[in-house]
Amino acid sequence: MLIVTGATGQLGRRIVEHLLQHVPAERIGVSVRNPDIAGDLAQAGVRVRQGDYDDPDSLRHAWEGAERVLLVSSNAAARGGDPLKQHKTAIDVACELNVGRVLYTSQVSCAPDSHFPPGRHHAATETMLAESGLPWTSMRHGFYAASAIAMNAKGFEVGTLTGPEDGKVAWATHDDLAAADAILLARGEAFDGPTPPLTGSEALDLADLARLATEVTGRATAREIVEEDALERGARENGMPEGAIAVMLGYFRAARAGEFDRIDPTLAHLLGRAPTRMREFLARVQR
Repeated sequence: MLIVTGATGQLGRRIVEHLLQHVPAERIGVSVRNPDIAGDLAQAGVRVRQGDYDDPDSLRHAWEGAERVLLVSSNAAARGGDPLKQHKTAIDVACELNVGRVLYTSQVSCAPDSHFPPGRHHAATETMLAESGLPWTSMRHGFYAASAIAMNAKGFEVGTLTGPEDGKVAWATHDDLAAADAILLARGEAFDGPTPPLTGSEALDLADLARLATEVTGRATAREIVEEDALERGARENGMPEGAIAVMLGYFRAARAGEFDRIDPTLAHLLGRAPTRMREFLARVQR
């Protein structure tokens, strides 16, 4: 059985939807914190069981009969939690169950010295996987295109994308990445260890996004650079959690350092087509 964790999330649900195009529903199991919101998957014939990275017993039950397990990475750090503890629990259970392969959703910034906090978490998790003795694949996702919208939602609304100096990012959509993840999960052995960067075919900074938004919507959108200290101060005044502030500031620092700008053809090869371009994505979400 092929197991997908976090299957009610933005990425995990799409992975399951794409996986259904490759294997019968009865070969798919999902591990979710709240099975009540996965009723549609159960109706499609997918096995739905409760599973929580903080509860190893729940994972043992949810992953029963697993051939391969796809671990959607935890975002607990943004809420003050410990994603590495959760990932270790998941990997330990996979070892107990002698899973044939663990696949993990990593990111292109993965490095012990990344400016982006999740990049450091991904690097530590890849080390755990390498030391586990299990076959593993780490999908090094490009930065989510939806995050470009979420991080700048107010800016797109008022027509000014405000933030510190940034750098180019090879954005990729959740749906394209989910489709690639599903292919890798279904195949099982396409890559041992980290994949090449799974990115879009262009790298764009906030000034580029402002230009595209202007062209797509017909409403003028500008790019305004502010000091990092001012952004941090405003975030605290607005009650943003410290973990979220660290991720936000780390994004700008990592972008300036070129951690997100590498363009690679692997995603296109897996999809059998060009990845969704940011212009198309912006037109879809800014309608």
